[in-house]
Parts: sequence; C-alpha cells; structure tokens
Amino acid sequence: MRESLRFLLGDRLVEIDRCDPTLTVLDWLRLDQRMTGTKEGCAEGDCGACTVVVGRLDRGRLRYEAINACIRFLPTLDGCQILTVEHLKGADGSLHPVQQAMVECHGSQCGFCTPGFVMSLFALRLNEATPDTGRIEDALAGNLCRCTGYEPIIAAGRRMDEIAPREADRFLGEREAVAVRLAELNDPETLVLRGEAGSFYAPATIEALADLVSAHPQATLVAGATDVGLWVTKAMKRLDPVIYLGRIGALRTISDEGDHLRFGAMASHIDVRTALAALSPQLDELMRRFGGEQVRNAGTIGGNIANGSPIGDLPPALIALDATLVLARRSEAGIERRSIPLESFFIEYRKQDRHPGEFVEAVLVPKLSDGVLFHASKVSKRFDEDISAVCGAFRLTLGSDGRIHEARLAYGGMAGIPKRAAAAEAALIGRPWDDAAVAAAVAALPQDFTPLDDMRASAQYRLKIAGNLLRRFLIETTQAETQTRVAGLLAEAAHG
Repeated sequence: MRESLRFLLGDRLVEIDRCDPTLTVLDWLRLDQRMTGTKEGCAEGDCGACTVVVGRLDRGRLRYEAINACIRFLPTLDGCQILTVEHLKGADGSLHPVQQAMVECHGSQCGFCTPGFVMSLFALRLNEATPDTGRIEDALAGNLCRCTGYEPIIAAGRRMDEIAPREADRFLGEREAVAVRLAELNDPETLVLRGEAGSFYAPATIEALADLVSAHPQATLVAGATDVGLWVTKAMKRLDPVIYLGRIGALRTISDEGDHLRFGAMASHIDVRTALAALSPQLDELMRRFGGEQVRNAGTIGGNIANGSPIGDLPPALIALDATLVLARRSEAGIERRSIPLESFFIEYRKQDRHPGEFVEAVLVPKLSDGVLFHASKVSKRFDEDISAVCGAFRLTLGSDGRIHEARLAYGGMAGIPKRAAAAEAALIGRPWDDAAVAAAVAALPQDFTPLDDMRASAQYRLKIAGNLLRRFLIETTQAETQTRVAGLLAEAAHG
C-alpha cells in the first residue's frame, strides 16, 4: 500500500501524506493553496464557476476533462494533473488565447463566473479542433452566467482559434511530457490516506477492491462523486471510510461483445454516450442532456445505477433495453460474480439487491435488432443540465403481422424506483401499433404508478406526461414528417 497522495498541480509535483477523504478540490485550491481564481457558486456541481481541467491517463494517452471542483474529492485525483485558470497565463504574463478571446468579445461581464467559462472553453480547445457553435454551446451548458449574456461567451469560443492556432498551444505541446510524468505516478498499489475526518482507499485492481469492500462493508463507494459530493457539501455528511473506484482501469473499459455492449462500472457518461449513440440516436439525445459536460466527464454508468435514484436518466433506458447487471464480491474461491436483470436490482426507494461485500462491476446492454422500435424521452424544467421530472424509455417488437409481440415501457420519476409499466405493457400486446393501442396503454398507466407531488412536478402532471411520451413515441415512429421536439439533436436532425 502507498500512503501518499501524488498529483501534478500545473507542472508542480504535489505529495500529501495526510488528507481527509472528502476534502474537495475547490476547498484545497482556495484555502490551502490560496488559488482563488476557481470560484464557489453553488457547491453542487450546477453552475460551473468552480470548473477546473484535469488531465488523466487513458490507455497511455493524456486526456483532458473539465470537472466541477466543488464536489470532487481531492484524493480522487491521485496520478492526475490539475489545471486552473491561474495556469493559463504565459511565462511573460500574457493571456492564453481563450482568455484573450473573452476580453476581445466582451465575454467577462461581471467576472465571477468567467474563470469557469474560460476553463470549459480551454478543455474544449485541448480536445477538439474547430468546434462549431452547437458544440461550443454544448461544452458551455454546465456553466451558468448570472449576467445572462451567453452570446459574447459563445463568440469567444469561435474566436479563440483565430487569435492563435490550436496546434501551437503550449499545453498540447507539453502533452507527451506530462503523460510520461503521470505514468510514473500511477502504480498498482492501493492508495491509503488518513485524516482527522477518516480514511480513504483507492485500489488499482478489482481484486484489491473486492478485499476492501469485504473488509469495510460500511464504506461509501465513490465513482464520480457527482451525487456523493452533495452529501458532503449540502447534507454535511461525514463519510468514513471512502473507497474510490477510479484507479481501476479494468472498470473503465467498454467492449463490443457481438450481440451486446459491455460497460465497465467506471465508464464515464462521455464515453457511454458515444457507445450508446451507435445503438440509437434516441440514446445520443438522452445522454447529451445528462448534466453538463463537467458532470458527464466525472459521472459513471455504474455510479448512476448503484446510486439508486428514482430520477436517474440512464436506468429507464437500460431497463427498456433489457440490460443485465454484473455484481462482484470476494469469496473464499476468489472473485464471485452474479448477473441479474437490471430492473430487479431496484427493490424500493434507496434499496437495491446488493449482497454484503458486492459492488457493481459491469453493465451488459443488448443491441437493438431488426423489427424493434425504441424511444427515449426526458422532460425537465430546464432543457440543459437538469434532472428529469419524468423520463420514459420504450422498446417494442413488432411481428410480421404488424402487431406488438413484446413491450418494455420503463419510467423514471414515476415511483420510488425506476420501474416498468406492467399494466400498460399488457395493454399493448397483440395490438397494431396505432392510436388505439397507445390510448389503451395510457389508460392503464394509473394501475402502474401513483407518482408523488414534489418540487419538480405534480402527480397529475407526471401521469399526463407519461402518457404523452407514449404518444410522442407513436408519432415519431409512424409520422416522420410531424415535428415533436423544439430543441435538441433530434429536433435539429428533423429540421435539417
């Protein structure tokens, strides 16, 4: 075991022997390092004022990601590089092209959120050449501007490569050298850190993870911390011990297994989106609205499932696709695994079918075959970066006679767990896929769900929307000329 946290802050090596398990990157930067360019706005990963860029090794190559420093625990960045707005200026004090573009396009406005916008654009510049306006807007969706003046900021995103060519950016020139330094920091040892508030463990192998979960059954398992971080910053919970899964490369893999895709539990939403988009453009649209880019960089498919939230966006889609969950734990014979249908993992609110010592290892997602119709919809108060009021995902198999042979209708936000609408499914079987079939299914939905009234939606609204999403499914699969979406990738494709 290694008892020292190691990472690069810019080009400076930092080694820390004692650290609280839930010390946030934001607090460490501002309070310990006095690097106050990174701001605290919401402390829950919504506003993006705290955005920093993290460089991490991905199959030997350096990968840059914008993340929310306010909910990311510092020990999770072992073996990574942290870049803040302070690192962007040149040796002579000159502004980086992203900063210069913000100046020239008058994008700073009051200035409070500006460092976060700069770092989001900086990450975009490092990762992509000549992004179009739509891509710039997508990269900035996780940053909120209180001055409500997004146009100058978007203009700065278009302007940055005109000020200086991307290929001449010094950070890209240093990429290989940084990757070599990070490779030296990444080792197969389990990281163990202790602080006044508790202990932090970060194994590098599945075997070591299984041992730790067995030895510490009360531990909080952390993936991207996009929700767990709020337990600390908002609920003020003390988490001890913490076991972090992010150093296990085997859990980040995504593979094509022929008739299905296999996702390691630590596959990020960014990578999951790319893989799922190959199955259906509906999944691409759903994942594009999954938080902001900072959340998609940090959040994981396994974390989204294991969290057990009834309003998580992925579980309804995966349940509709008939996904399988692979759970693992330590046994006397070695690593013991069991596979269960994803829908059976969710028992009741915040209660899942996970045995003592078990953790989510992988998710198996079947591919869509010929004769199958699939649809996913999300309804939220805000189009970008918002949690669903209702999320619906549907899969129908039609026979050669045009009648429905199989129906899987899954919803989030309608119950204490993501759940299938069994009565509505039964109402569809044997019918042609038409208005009468949808009307029968909609009439059966009150048998399946008794939704709650809360801040996101009333029970009446949720039932109404659940039915309307089925109607949208019918229209989009039978009346291609009818427009059903006012924004998003599918709307752009329809109008294009």
